[in-house]
Amino acid sequence: MKKVLSFGGIVVLFIVLLLLGPGNYKAKNTIRIGASNIPHAEILRHIEPELRKKGIKLDIVTFQDYVLPNRALAGKQLDANYFQTPAFLDQWNKEYDGHLVNVGAVHLEPIGIYSKKYKKLSDLKDGAHILVSSNTPDYGRILQLFQQNGLIKIKKGVNITQANFSDIASNPKHLVFQTGYEPKIMPLIYNNGEGDAVAINSNYAVQGGLQPDKQAIALQKPEKNSPYFNIVAVRNGDQNRKDIKELVKVLQSKSTQEWIKKHYKGSVLPAMDY
Repeated sequence: MKKVLSFGGIVVLFIVLLLLGPGNYKAKNTIRIGASNIPHAEILRHIEPELRKKGIKLDIVTFQDYVLPNRALAGKQLDANYFQTPAFLDQWNKEYDGHLVNVGAVHLEPIGIYSKKYKKLSDLKDGAHILVSSNTPDYGRILQLFQQNGLIKIKKGVNITQANFSDIASNPKHLVFQTGYEPKIMPLIYNNGEGDAVAINSNYAVQGGLQPDKQAIALQKPEKNSPYFNIVAVRNGDQNRKDIKELVKVLQSKSTQEWIKKHYKGSVLPAMDY
């Protein structure tokens, strides 16, 4: 992320914030929440009826990028947002001197490893090529999967959320990680049988017609306090608002978490372990 927006980015930001309205947004019994369209806004729409029973309305504003939701929240055009991970939030706060806070994890969008040649990750042969997208925030998750399966060891003291392939300390099978591919074309690369294995984020896997829970030879699993959970964020000071607490409570409820698991068929995993 860059501290300085391009002129075009500034214009887009101005237009979006203008459409959202002035700062200090307030509407009685309403939470205006920014969200990515899939799956975040879908999940929010699913819980709307439950919140209405509690006298709370949702005004869902969808975003197509990862910069504007935090800017709109910090600028008081939103009450909350739901699109990011704790790691992303921490980085944004540091880079923009922000004061947004995490009020609860909801789901995980897992990284999966897919292969036309092997049925298990441990079956990869010496010198196997693993194709990886250009999305650097995913690298730590991919490394973690390979380490959990005993194929590599990551250098001690490395922050997994900032890890890169140069942080591999031990690689007995001499695995080759090839990066730089456009994230959205990873399913096509897999279907074409390129490489020995392909790392694909679940949202792109599903868009490409794949079933992560059935086709991935290794799939990231939820872990307690994972830095990769998708969370609800608010401005510091609003975390004790009654309506915000109710929002998080419903999102983390057993019924909502079970719906996430069933509805997304492994492409989105619930954060709560009931």
